[in-house]
Amino acid sequence: MTGESSKLRRVIGLPQATAMVAGTIIGASIFIQPSEITGQVPSIAGVFGVWLVSGILTFFGALVCAELASIFTQTGGVYVYLKESFHPALGFLWGWAMLVSMHSGIIAAIANVFARYTNFFFHQGDNFVRVVAIAIILLLSAINYLGVKQGSTLQTLFTMGKILAILFIIIIGFTLGSRIPEHFITENLEDNTVSTSSFLQALVAGLFAFGGWHMVTYNSEETVNPRQTIPRALMAGTLIVTVCYIALNAVYMYVLPLDKVASSQQIAADAADAVLGRGGGAFMSGLVMFSTAGALTGIILCGPRVYYAMAQDGLLFKWVGEIHPRYKTPHRAIMIQALWSSILVATGTYKQLFTRVVYSEWIFFGLMAVGLFVFRRRPELKRDYKIWGYPVIPAIFIISSFAIVINQVISEPNESIFGLSIVLVGLPIYFLWVYRARNKEKQKEFKA
Repeated sequence: MTGESSKLRRVIGLPQATAMVAGTIIGASIFIQPSEITGQVPSIAGVFGVWLVSGILTFFGALVCAELASIFTQTGGVYVYLKESFHPALGFLWGWAMLVSMHSGIIAAIANVFARYTNFFFHQGDNFVRVVAIAIILLLSAINYLGVKQGSTLQTLFTMGKILAILFIIIIGFTLGSRIPEHFITENLEDNTVSTSSFLQALVAGLFAFGGWHMVTYNSEETVNPRQTIPRALMAGTLIVTVCYIALNAVYMYVLPLDKVASSQQIAADAADAVLGRGGGAFMSGLVMFSTAGALTGIILCGPRVYYAMAQDGLLFKWVGEIHPRYKTPHRAIMIQALWSSILVATGTYKQLFTRVVYSEWIFFGLMAVGLFVFRRRPELKRDYKIWGYPVIPAIFIISSFAIVINQVISEPNESIFGLSIVLVGLPIYFLWVYRARNKEKQKEFKA
């Protein structure tokens, strides 16, 4: 990918890349997801276990991505790794699932969370929520349209603000929360047994909260010294988030009984009310708005680079891969993503698409790690980083990835089949696209 790709500007340094990893991960989930996890594993040890294992698996995935990013510096990240290790069809399926549901769906879902927390202050109906969600998607897409430097700088500022706010919550939670008579209360739980299946189900929710750690790899050609910058950003970013998540959950359980944590619909707001009294919910609503906007900035920034890379490889319309002559961004890919995500918000279909398909990304993550073993057999490939603990760590990540998928299929077979079907629809589309492209080439040769 030369030519057009050379027009992308290398402006993302280590601070911006690290902020992209941490800021993309920290969205709304940590302010909502703990309730779902506690409901599945109603014990303090179980909750901490889920968050710790989720962080470790995410870190293992980041290590796998780190080595792959030090080998391949093309824009596209996971798409490139799958394409190069197995077959272009697998890379296409990843990009297809991203555009149709996974990536566009998460943009729509997070924008909806932003809008609902905005509505905390306005108390309007569902139409207001949809309008606000679409407006934030279009606004942040426009900022990213104007340049990767603008988008990454905004992402960095959001991430710094989020981490400072989380540190504030942790400090206030443990200081003011000390006035509460009892802490880490579990007596009101009817049953605190944890099964293997429920732990795996809770792990899916935990890993969802860690979602987005791989997206920094999509911007390789816009990153300064990507072979070293991206691996460092992946490791630093995932460690920062893991520490923040475990500390925040400790605060939640410190100030609220575990049964309240499990049943809460807005755990962060309830914890704030317990510590600060009335008005804490308004503070947390503002924080969630800030956090979701920051996550959206990074997610909107990263996704179009995959569609751009696919177009460069001839797997999407050529015009999708065009670079804006002034702003040096894949502007048409950005517009397509913004339009489709807005449609998903307007129709509400993102709920069905996203929740049914998001788990399937772990199939691709597992295959991506298998690809690392494939690349280790190719000594001609140069790399600036080799994963620590090879082959054990990538093997653990592979087994865990497929275990998550298998458990999901067993637990929710109908939802899983529907989600896999959406992904697999991309396969005949790929072969039809390749067949069409080959026919065009043959016609050109015949005319020549």
